[in-house]
Amino acid sequence: MPTRRVVTGRSREPRARFAEELRSLRTARGESLRQLGERLGWDWSLFGKMEKGETLGGPEVVQALDTYYGTPGLLLALWELAVSDKSQFREGYRRYMALEAEATSLWHFAVSVLPGLLQTPGYARELLAAGGLKGEELDQQVEARMGRRELLEGDTAPPFRTILSEAVLRTPLRDVGQWRRQLEHLREVGEQGDVTVQVLPQCAGPHGLVSTDVWFLRLPEGRAVAYTENAYWGELIEENPRVERLQRAYDVVRDRAKSPPDSRKFILRMLEEASCSTRT
Repeated sequence: MPTRRVVTGRSREPRARFAEELRSLRTARGESLRQLGERLGWDWSLFGKMEKGETLGGPEVVQALDTYYGTPGLLLALWELAVSDKSQFREGYRRYMALEAEATSLWHFAVSVLPGLLQTPGYARELLAAGGLKGEELDQQVEARMGRRELLEGDTAPPFRTILSEAVLRTPLRDVGQWRRQLEHLREVGEQGDVTVQVLPQCAGPHGLVSTDVWFLRLPEGRAVAYTENAYWGELIEENPRVERLQRAYDVVRDRAKSPPDSRKFILRMLEEASCSTRT
């Protein structure tokens, strides 16, 4: 059988493909970046960064470009593929992300921060900035994290359980308004039938996960893998003895946690306190 040849010569990597199309459409019109910015009302440097693959921009600017170039839906479709592309995540997370997309159920325990699947844009931005990200890299990682939330949407979403240490809910954002929006989102998500949110009170005492954020993924073939992480790196664990040891520690944490109804009441209390802070 003859070898297939590449017809277009365009990149097959979604982020690069999006950037190439933007550059091709602009140069076909013989316009400079500055001219494009003046005609659409955006800073021309944004278009330059988008064409270099340094940022994806937002859906509003992409829709404006689709209208301007007469390509209804094309650029937005390429943008959506680029946003959901797992290669935009840091290298250490890519293997985990591939497994997460296949998981039939997910369990999680948080020591000090909310899981990415439940974060609002404001929460994710402040958290990632505290970890040292800034500028375009920060924008990219916030976009990527928001794209992950789609995993919990739709009829095929896997069951998800998260147990939050009380410290997670006692560590507000500096922006009180953003913190309130995050708590409201957490309350709303916790009311979904396939999402279970529990709170581990401080009075629960020491346990085997006292310093370990951990995810457990149940894969289609029935085996489970674990992923432990901190603010700077993570480790994917696939060896059964190590996974089972973490699962035993997780079972203890789940037994000590508040029930889902009591956890919802606790979150509502935190939301009321945040509301009082907003008024004062």
